[in-house]
Amino acid sequence: MPLTLIASVLGFVGVALGAFGAHGMSGRFTPESRGWWETATLYLLVHAVAVFAASLSGRTGLFSAGGWIMLIGAMIFSGTLYSMALGAPRWFGAITPIGGVCLLIGWALFAAAALRS
Repeated sequence: MPLTLIASVLGFVGVALGAFGAHGMSGRFTPESRGWWETATLYLLVHAVAVFAASLSGRTGLFSAGGWIMLIGAMIFSGTLYSMALGAPRWFGAITPIGGVCLLIGWALFAAAALRS
């Protein structure tokens, strides 16, 4: 239940931030910061759906662990990109790959769980 709720909130936030970036920040982004915003939104939404699906599967073990790690990865990856797009220091970009690695681990755990079943 908690993973389903958190994934739902993550999806809500992804849609809201996507709309905010497209409408509320129109004309305020540099091309680079717009790219960060769009990438953050894409990854947040894709992984919110993946985590939501994992939470509804009823599977535990590797599958559940993959969902939680993917959730953490989506927040780190997208959060650092959103922060930089809004003016955070560029060194935040050094944190972004940590989120990306968590996303990859989440997908790998999903694959391992599928191979075990």
